[in-house]
Amino acid sequence: MKSILIFLLAAFSVSQSFAQKNYLKPYNITWTSESKNSGESMPCGGGDIGLNVWVEKGDLLFYIARSGTYDENNALLKAGRVRVRLSPNPFASGDFKQTLNLYDGNVLIEAQGTKINLWVDVFNPQVHVEITSAKPLTAEAGYETWRYKDLLKAGRENNENAYKSAATSPVKSYKDSVAFQQNAVLFFHQNKHQESVFDLTVKQQGLEKVKSQLDDPLKNRVFGGLLSGRNFQSNGLDSGRYLNTSFKAWKLKSIRPSTSQNFTLTLFTEQTPSLTSWKNGLQKQEQKAGSDKRALQNTQNWWHQFWERSFILIDQEKVEVSSAAWQSGRNYQLFRYMLACNVSGSYPTKFNGGLFTYDPVLTDTGYKYTPDFRNWGGSIFTAQNQRLVYFPMLKSGDFDVLKPQLDFYLRLLKNAETATQTYWPHRGARFTEQLENFGLSDLAEYGNNRPKDLDAGVDYNPWLEYHWETVLEFCLMMLETEDYGGKDIHAYIPFIESCLRFFDEHYQYLALQRGSKALDGDGRLVLYPGSAAETFKMAYNSTSTISGLKVVLQKILRLPTGYLDESQRTYFNSMLKRIPEISFQYMNGYKTIAPARSWERINNEESPQLYPVYPWGIFGIEKPNLDLALNTWNHDSTVIKFRNYIGWKQDNIFAARLGLTKEAADLTFAKLKDSGRRFPAFWGPGFDWTPDHNWGGSGMIGLQEMLLQAADGKIYLFPAWPKNIDVHFKLHTSKQTTVECVLKNGKFESLKVMPESRSKDVINCLADKL
Repeated sequence: MKSILIFLLAAFSVSQSFAQKNYLKPYNITWTSESKNSGESMPCGGGDIGLNVWVEKGDLLFYIARSGTYDENNALLKAGRVRVRLSPNPFASGDFKQTLNLYDGNVLIEAQGTKINLWVDVFNPQVHVEITSAKPLTAEAGYETWRYKDLLKAGRENNENAYKSAATSPVKSYKDSVAFQQNAVLFFHQNKHQESVFDLTVKQQGLEKVKSQLDDPLKNRVFGGLLSGRNFQSNGLDSGRYLNTSFKAWKLKSIRPSTSQNFTLTLFTEQTPSLTSWKNGLQKQEQKAGSDKRALQNTQNWWHQFWERSFILIDQEKVEVSSAAWQSGRNYQLFRYMLACNVSGSYPTKFNGGLFTYDPVLTDTGYKYTPDFRNWGGSIFTAQNQRLVYFPMLKSGDFDVLKPQLDFYLRLLKNAETATQTYWPHRGARFTEQLENFGLSDLAEYGNNRPKDLDAGVDYNPWLEYHWETVLEFCLMMLETEDYGGKDIHAYIPFIESCLRFFDEHYQYLALQRGSKALDGDGRLVLYPGSAAETFKMAYNSTSTISGLKVVLQKILRLPTGYLDESQRTYFNSMLKRIPEISFQYMNGYKTIAPARSWERINNEESPQLYPVYPWGIFGIEKPNLDLALNTWNHDSTVIKFRNYIGWKQDNIFAARLGLTKEAADLTFAKLKDSGRRFPAFWGPGFDWTPDHNWGGSGMIGLQEMLLQAADGKIYLFPAWPKNIDVHFKLHTSKQTTVECVLKNGKFESLKVMPESRSKDVINCLADKL
């Protein structure tokens, strides 16, 4: 590809207010009619709290979700639902407006001179509902829960917890405690002291002798909160049924009509054997949040700063709402907002719904379960799905939003290393693909009916056996936060080293079990048995594993001085020499990248042949042997067969990395166009659930890669962008660089590179595009 170096074209005259508030205004979602049900809800959140907000039959309702609310069964429970009724009801006239205001991060509902402002404090776990009206009105706020009694979970409903298909009898979901307390509603779930799913998992997986060394996130976990309002009082109990789920309600009512009514919902989570300790903690949390007079301003300032970090605006001046390209630009912002609502989460945003799931029957009519349900579990972090949620945060510069995912793995390191050393006589951390929130395999995938002679460290599952490679992508993210954001990653180095050491020592151990040599005739590791994603099973020298090991080793060795001591540097250099080469094959007479040297069967529909293109960047624009990667895209029969845009499919990303403009645009815009649901970024269910977060994440990555790529010290502008589509973007890239550019009518209007010294590294890829 002919490349033309372009330099700084013009200084930006764009004001800060334009770069933030004005560009977001066309992307705000406004509804002028009420919703039919929770499936037509709107996201709102901040910190680690997510709300699904909607107005139905004159009532304002919202579900409350918070990161880390795991019960004994490792189901990720919602905090409940709040229903607000106003009298006289301003919605009765039909006058209605509900808006998601991205700039401030809030939802505003307006009718007949009444305004309801919902916002979540980014710095304190507290939800605010602020009601103002032209005329005095009475407000009622009810806390509703379907967990007012013990519930039995059986069959497919156990997909919401850690049992899944491994439950041998109905699983009991224990009721919450709810009561009036001084004209407020106190609610909480306290995990029982009896055997939890963590205990059963440890027993099933032969780890009882080391149980005292394992961290148990479920033990003594208490979570809940307090619904209270200034000048509100208790107003009795109620009951009802929403869709297919019965509930009870504890209601508060304003003492007198007023033109201003405010109430809050404060959440608190703690691992403590003392309920008194938890209650005291909740009280302190509420006092702390209540004493922060600048809470609203601080929250708004956080969102303003967030939107200034990066953006992608497509056909901004045309505002063609029916255009898939324009929709993709808007939905990119909407989904990024949803991800940012978990910036301080104690756990990462789940790929299968995040904080914004709603009644499951509205996703699949066969799932007539409670609002706590989500397919693929609340505690299982499927690595190949999670990576797509978090990779886009590098180019968007959202390193704080990325941190919960990276710290999650760091927190699991001890459990993973303990399991490794129990199963095998070597070091390193084994991270399975289906990963429980305590670092072990889940019950179903490990298998209740395992053959007695099966390796105790291997899942008994045709998709997951020997599938350990995806953790290397999170190692890459850790390393890239230093490169992209200049973050101190000293804390992650032991984690990365342990993951690398696992592959090095485990496969030498397996080789010695089969014969007398730890390495092959070329002095390389024999990566068998392995897996190329979930697709090419019982693989010998998986291409995705080789690519990951090679790139992570190369990148860790390139870290600035001070990260590695001499012994680490020596070890990583020697291990790098032990990594085998990628294998190739011929398809229709063309040399292509093979998924592995050999494999026994195909079990899924991924294309790990192209993982050396993304995420590993071994093949790509202006890199050697690009023709081999293009041959793989064009001629590999399984790559062609599996190509799609739905869910976690990443063909759009491969196309962008290969410079295939039309293919990248078609697939990415198909991914990011309106979901077909009322909220346009609630995609899914795809292969997982709604809203499908790995669907949105892979779409974000594809859009970013179409606009900006970096390799070998160069910055490639518009490597796969259609020249006829206007765009204004600001993205982050390697060497702590940001690039902001405006393309209009096929021509550059402005380009700003920071630091300016890197403008010499920019290459214009549009020069050859028609």
